[in-house]
Amino acid sequence: MTKMLRDKPAVDAPSGKLGILLPGMGAVATTFIAGVEAVRRGISQPIGSMTQMGHIRLGKRTENRQPLVKEFVPLQSLDSVVFGGWDIFEDDCLTAARRAGVLESSLLDKLSDFLGEIRPMKAAFDPEYVKRISGPNVIPGGRREWANQLRKDIRDFKARHGLERVVLVWCGSTESYAEETEITASLAAYEAGLDQNDPRIPPSSVYAYAALMEGCPYANGAPNASVDTPAMLELADKMKLPVCGKDFKTGQTLMKTIIAPGLKARLLGLQGWFSTNILGNRDGEVLEDPGSFKSKEVTKLSVLDTILQPDLYPTLYGNYFHSVKINYYPPRGDNKEGWDNIDITGWLGYPMQIKIDFLCRDSILAAPLVLDLALYLDFAKRAGFYGIQEWLSFYFKSPMAAAGLLPEHDLFIQQQKLKNTLRYVMGEQLITHLGLDYYEDEV
Repeated sequence: MTKMLRDKPAVDAPSGKLGILLPGMGAVATTFIAGVEAVRRGISQPIGSMTQMGHIRLGKRTENRQPLVKEFVPLQSLDSVVFGGWDIFEDDCLTAARRAGVLESSLLDKLSDFLGEIRPMKAAFDPEYVKRISGPNVIPGGRREWANQLRKDIRDFKARHGLERVVLVWCGSTESYAEETEITASLAAYEAGLDQNDPRIPPSSVYAYAALMEGCPYANGAPNASVDTPAMLELADKMKLPVCGKDFKTGQTLMKTIIAPGLKARLLGLQGWFSTNILGNRDGEVLEDPGSFKSKEVTKLSVLDTILQPDLYPTLYGNYFHSVKINYYPPRGDNKEGWDNIDITGWLGYPMQIKIDFLCRDSILAAPLVLDLALYLDFAKRAGFYGIQEWLSFYFKSPMAAAGLLPEHDLFIQQQKLKNTLRYVMGEQLITHLGLDYYEDEV
């Protein structure tokens, strides 16, 4: 569960400027940065962002209080946000955005003066963890040198832009799957591993370590273990910093967390759920590597069991077949296609089918999540929250949860938990939708 510095949180105002640093300055990061700047210039709307466009109900329905989230909660204004990050390629954000091919050239032309000035810092990189791509813009030396340089980068970035606070959101590639070992079992073992350049330490976790050591909240947008290890959680507790992850919930898994709760709510049985994807961007290329795909597969496959609870409903969900495939298909670029075939059963066991063909834009769906996570993590730190932020599970395929607890995957329960957390912090009544008229405090 989320930990607090005090019994009842009080939120400090977001004074000064906020820095958002992004490990990985590819399609997702450049789409996010360009999008925020387009919103700031009045060119576009922040569609998909709860912090910018969402409303929140307060009090009884009869009170009709439903302000915008950003008017209810003291979030950082977009006008005072500064961007930076790291990447193994040297391209500035304008060049990287054009290469990614997500946004139209006509929009990028209008933002070229801004995007062209944002250049990535040298990245921590080990080709054993991302085998399908490589680049020249990397930090020399071993893991301790990486950590020292990343920490210096954070401090220099903060000083250069006169920032009050900084948050990090991982937007880099999916690393090869790594089993947990004794090297990530404790902070002491981890730091010894840094000194020894232990190859069992993935680059993504070094970013998490550097962020936490520099007092920065950290969100993990990929299925990498990254901050989700005993060592990093120990550090987050020690530094009293909020963390969350993992793997942005965008295309196919977003659909699963919408559809599966509906099937369970109506007690419709499931025989099988076959999912396949075609994707042509850098993420798709990286996922051609079996190790990287295994990391992604673990997060994608974990969703249904948690939602459907086959141990409680063995007749309905005790023996379904679930398969997930991802195929690299360069012509599709960032326009991912997720296809699902769902075999269900109804009354008396009669079979039915649902078919979903979601032609989505991966980075377009991910960009508003980066924005919300950065602003909410900054808010969480100012509210005195630290450790795993389970109330931010809404944004992830494989949400982090406290030891011994299963993560919540149901999108609607996740949304209720998020909004109730905001109500709690701001001193408002929690909404349960009980709706009993004879209660004085009807909710």
